[in-house]
Amino acid sequence: MTPGHQDAHPPLGRAELPIDTVSLARYLIGKILVRELPEGFVRGRIVEIEAYVIGDAAGHAYRGMTRHNRSLFLERGYAYVYLAYGISYMLNVSSETAGIGAGVLIRALEPLEGVPIMKLNRASARLRDLARGPGRLTAALRVDRRLDGLDLCREGPLWLGRDDDEPGEIGQSKRIGIVRGADRLLRFYLLGNAFVSGPRSLNVR
Repeated sequence: MTPGHQDAHPPLGRAELPIDTVSLARYLIGKILVRELPEGFVRGRIVEIEAYVIGDAAGHAYRGMTRHNRSLFLERGYAYVYLAYGISYMLNVSSETAGIGAGVLIRALEPLEGVPIMKLNRASARLRDLARGPGRLTAALRVDRRLDGLDLCREGPLWLGRDDDEPGEIGQSKRIGIVRGADRLLRFYLLGNAFVSGPRSLNVR
């Protein structure tokens, strides 16, 4: 383990996280996602997030708690990881008080550290595409169901790291790849950032 790397972006305290799904989504833009792997640390700046609010028909909590989605019902700041279409893992953060199901999906990162590790994990040499999209992101950071339910507000294999720099202007649009609630403006992204996913038509406001 490289000395000092744990302290480069210390975990966000749970008390700092807004108790509201939309507010949390906006708050996490510009923060750092930190993954500790045997080969070293991987870090990326969060540049795109979607909110799945209370009562959202597009959200996994809509029909209540199950053994598969129970991490969404934890208090804010826990990981909810699921497998989409049997292909890609999705990384979400629980976003309300305990017992209330809602969360935010982390859709894209701007790589900051551990790029060679990310390239090996993704079998890709193109920096821009390493973590641009939720499935690419989890592959690059080697995130799977074993991290489901993990507390992201403490140091461990994965955490939400502090970054006190102003992230820049945050854009807002409809979410990507859903049918229910498709027109709700619940996707937030760092305007002008090259690592944001989705069509250009969604990334201009």
